[in-house]
Amino acid sequence: MGRARSRDTEHPQTRLDHGGIASVVPSEFGGGFELVVDGTPQSHVDLEDPTHLHFEYVVRMGAVIDQLPPGPLTAVHLGAGALTLPRYVEATRPGSRQQVIELEAPLVALVREHLPLPRGAGIRIRIGDAREGVGRLPAALRAQCDLVVSDVYSGAQTPAHLTSLEFYREVAALLTPAGVLLVNVADGPGLAFARRQAATIAQVLPEIGILADTQVLKGRRFGNLVVAASASPLPTEWLPRMLAAGPHPAKIAQGAEVRDFVQGARIVTDGDATASPRPDASLFLR
Repeated sequence: MGRARSRDTEHPQTRLDHGGIASVVPSEFGGGFELVVDGTPQSHVDLEDPTHLHFEYVVRMGAVIDQLPPGPLTAVHLGAGALTLPRYVEATRPGSRQQVIELEAPLVALVREHLPLPRGAGIRIRIGDAREGVGRLPAALRAQCDLVVSDVYSGAQTPAHLTSLEFYREVAALLTPAGVLLVNVADGPGLAFARRQAATIAQVLPEIGILADTQVLKGRRFGNLVVAASASPLPTEWLPRMLAAGPHPAKIAQGAEVRDFVQGARIVTDGDATASPRPDASLFLR
């Protein structure tokens, strides 16, 4: 479970532009390091084994990425954190071309210094707002991306302008016909925000899968749901068995389950978009 940490000046740290404190600390579980923002772990990195994905929702994203066709990927990541997934793609798909857009330059500098990327990694980091950054990406990337990951938090919430139909249309324009969008959606009991997000994404990319811990997917507690979406059928043949095997059993909802999940949910537009719900301490799950 996620846990609050006391601030420890012995660890490398920096003040972020929004006023918070980010630090890099040794992980108390499973080795490696954690990027901690305002006392709460945000990312985990194992420099010795970048395929070690510690947080549950990131493991699920990795499982979807593993289902994509073999070979290097062209990928865009919105939100850097400690660059956990870009490192994973670099390790499992050598030769991949990756772009990362991150608002906080001090965070990027901290991670680069204390959790350096592998030498020669094809990972370019761009500083700026995620939505504005998508619009500034090279035109050659349009309709050429195999993967786009949206995992952006300002403080502890996804900003409203990164939750709308208009935003997802901009993101979808980057994908190949078989490309996959992965979105980290955090929500609590009732899942009103997650239902609207899934309904909105489905308006743009109709093939939807929702991956989550079963209790989270039933709306019984706060947690992370991963929405996987594409214009083409998702490559999920082996995912149900993998997710059920643990170490933290989960499931993927598809087809009729997704239709039931989004039934009655209103599409989010720029005119009525809201930030994601403020999480409790269990946002980042083990």
